[in-house]
Amino acid sequence: MEWLSTENVVAVATAALGIVASGVMVWYERRVPRRKRIGYRVQMDNPIGDDVRSGRANRRLGLFDEGMADATLVLLRIENDGSQGIDRDDYTGPEVHGLTAVFAGRTVRGVSVTQPSDTDHLMDHFTAERGFAHDGNTLRIPRVPLNRGDHFKLLVLLSGGDVGDEIRLVGGLRDGEVHPNRSATPDDTPPLFSRAARLITIALTASVVTLAAIVVAQDDTPPPIGCASGTLTLTGSTAFAPVLREVARKYERDCGGDPAIEVDTHGSTAGLRELASAGARAARDGQGSPPVVALSDGPKPAGLPALRENRVAVSVFTLVVHDDVHLKNLSTDDVRRLYRGEIRNWRQLGGPDLRVHLVSRDANSGTRQVFQRRVLGRGEIANSSVDCVHKDDPTAAVIRCELDSTQQVLTTVAALPGAIGYSELNLAARAKGLHTLRLDGDPASVDAIEHGTSDYPYREIEYAYTYGRPPADSLASSFLTYLSRGNGQDVIRTHGHVPCWTPEGLTLCARDDGV
Repeated sequence: MEWLSTENVVAVATAALGIVASGVMVWYERRVPRRKRIGYRVQMDNPIGDDVRSGRANRRLGLFDEGMADATLVLLRIENDGSQGIDRDDYTGPEVHGLTAVFAGRTVRGVSVTQPSDTDHLMDHFTAERGFAHDGNTLRIPRVPLNRGDHFKLLVLLSGGDVGDEIRLVGGLRDGEVHPNRSATPDDTPPLFSRAARLITIALTASVVTLAAIVVAQDDTPPPIGCASGTLTLTGSTAFAPVLREVARKYERDCGGDPAIEVDTHGSTAGLRELASAGARAARDGQGSPPVVALSDGPKPAGLPALRENRVAVSVFTLVVHDDVHLKNLSTDDVRRLYRGEIRNWRQLGGPDLRVHLVSRDANSGTRQVFQRRVLGRGEIANSSVDCVHKDDPTAAVIRCELDSTQQVLTTVAALPGAIGYSELNLAARAKGLHTLRLDGDPASVDAIEHGTSDYPYREIEYAYTYGRPPADSLASSFLTYLSRGNGQDVIRTHGHVPCWTPEGLTLCARDDGV
């Protein structure tokens, strides 16, 4: 029979072995989890009445408020349920604390550590100096080292919301994970197998069956891999260029040096046009999507339907002034008057006797377009100076010049008394000879925007565009995945942006009108 060919017999045998391996994996995973893991589970989530027990709980947490009729009491168990010990340095977050507990819809009023498995070993870590604190609906938990099997419990007093509202633990472990455990409440029966065991079984079985189908169908197409070779050009935003350069070097290093990635940025609009032109040429030649990715501060303009978007990060921008301009805050109305040419001397805004110099970006700049869209509500006045110092147009109200990059703007503002410009926040914060301005009293703060405590307007989603959908095994596709969902996320955050694929970033980047 033709079906009993060597290839088909190998495929069926592989599928059978895979099913057996799945069963072994379930048994092994249940007994010997190999990765570093922190598990958490809610062991109690009860309303608090005015009885004696609730009074004892309130006093234990350092709070006693007879008016907290909507109060609830949660007992959260956190444990090392992996096979390896966890050190303080294994927590990967950039903050002082290690984990964050989020109580959706409720406010944390007090917390007490209870029933640690090793009192002497664990309790010394729960101090304010090590990040133990609460704010709103979040509880920050220190970087507690946990030997295998160690655990501690947090008794948390909450107000607002309802019993059963979502409770999640957020954080990262090097070579590990933070995950919810099986329920240990009295009324629930734990499942026979853990969620991880069931997922491993399903994934392994599906993979092996797919492999068998590929062999039977004699499909020789290689599966996609994490790294790809070839060449790639990254263009567009000069504000995002430092991120691109560092991620490109990291990708080339992690992938063995075979890929060649060039960062050549000239502004968001110029980058989008370059991508559109390269795509049109490739389409005429029947070559598909070109090896070009364009980064843009904000969405593409109309008229470029072939460009496909990927949301990468939320970028925060700021106004900057020379240090001789001692103002720290401007209202939005003041900024608009400045950029309409109505303010010619800083004395008109309570500042020093210095002539105003508007140092702007050229028309290709996404930073400028975000400024016009989010702050000015209109375009800027005409250019009147080439060197930013002398007025070439004697009829112009103020001196205004245009420069090609964010770094040029920062250098010029720092060197020119009375100058004002705009920049990506992280680059501006490191520059000397100038300082950032608040807008309507709100500082340019990544943390405040990420945690939803600021309405600061000068911010925007950073988009990565390709011409159509690049092949899954292409360098463009692999690099975009690495940038937005892989190790590139750490680089994005260290440069002062909010990655779109973090829990907070997903919310910010999903809103079309909120950034």
